[in-house]
Amino acid sequence: MDEKKITGKNNVVLCIVSVVILVLLLFPLFWTLITSFKTEKEIFMIPPTWYPHELNTKSYAAQIENGDFNMFKSFFNSFVISTGAMLIAVVLAVPASYAIARYKFVGRKAMLLGFLVTQMLPVSVLLTPMFIMFRNMKIYNTWWAPVLADATIGIPFSVLILKNYFASIPKALEEAAYIDGCTRMMAFMKILVPVAKPGVIVCAIFSFLYAWGDLAYGMTFILDQEKRPITAGIFNFMGQYGTKWSYLTAFAIVAIIPVTLIFVFMQNYIISGMTNGAVKG
Repeated sequence: MDEKKITGKNNVVLCIVSVVILVLLLFPLFWTLITSFKTEKEIFMIPPTWYPHELNTKSYAAQIENGDFNMFKSFFNSFVISTGAMLIAVVLAVPASYAIARYKFVGRKAMLLGFLVTQMLPVSVLLTPMFIMFRNMKIYNTWWAPVLADATIGIPFSVLILKNYFASIPKALEEAAYIDGCTRMMAFMKILVPVAKPGVIVCAIFSFLYAWGDLAYGMTFILDQEKRPITAGIFNFMGQYGTKWSYLTAFAIVAIIPVTLIFVFMQNYIISGMTNGAVKG
């Protein structure tokens, strides 16, 4: 009986701690949301207000007004860049992770270490060499530049995640496919990739999100405003003589809508994919 009481108290404490952590994590999003509906005068009131006393919707209307910055065009640009980076990352990472997991070859550990190191490199270190490469390749100021740059972020992450999936698949399953007449490529595509589907989906989602949230590559490698991704639009509300905070926060809310929808509708795949990869590794 005492053990049950202790267990119950522990559960209550854990629930309270979880709620507190959740509130702390969601508070910045809440503050951004209410700020987007405030007037510029109310934003700087002391003490601050916890809800907009005067509802301001002009900040959201400004997002779709015609001008140098077009919200719908920027959304399309981000979608093209993010989708391209995701496809490149998945197409290259899936066979690479299979080879690393299944075969023993010289330099295998060094290759894995290289993938880990690339995850630690700051973007500022990579901008200059990438700029020179893309300019020489004649793809500077095109979508290809940020697509390839963002793919360099998704590929190492995807390889490290998928390696555990392929390593956990029994070799007998692959050998059975050979006995049934499958070639190595057929067995890989029809047997191994479907088994590793949760991991592939997780890698695709995170590669897409990495590219969607990128600002440095999109600003550096694309000069034309009409080609830039949605994240570059943040500078349209930051002027020389001040910042329109209601417009800026409204832009932030609109920009994260696709990310929110992905997490809402794909959360089962994300959770299963991450947990399976952690356990099977």
